[in-house]
Amino acid sequence: MASTADKYRSEFARRYVSEGEARGEARGEARGEARGEARAVLEILDARGIDVTDAARARITACTCTSTLTTWIRRAATADSAHELFA
Repeated sequence: MASTADKYRSEFARRYVSEGEARGEARGEARGEARGEARAVLEILDARGIDVTDAARARITACTCTSTLTTWIRRAATADSAHELFA
């Protein structure tokens, strides 16, 4: 089976495809990191016995900003409710 580099003969085409693959990989890694941090927020709240509404769960799992999720992880450690994460 031919590799991606073999399919495209010109340097321009190889570079263009390679850059696209790199961008796609970076986006995938960022999404995976965000999903992991969202799971961490939910796990911390669960371990602490804090109820999470469907709306709060949806907001947490839909978030793709890792800095926001990191803030929520820290807040989850001391919050008395899921609502306090967003304050």
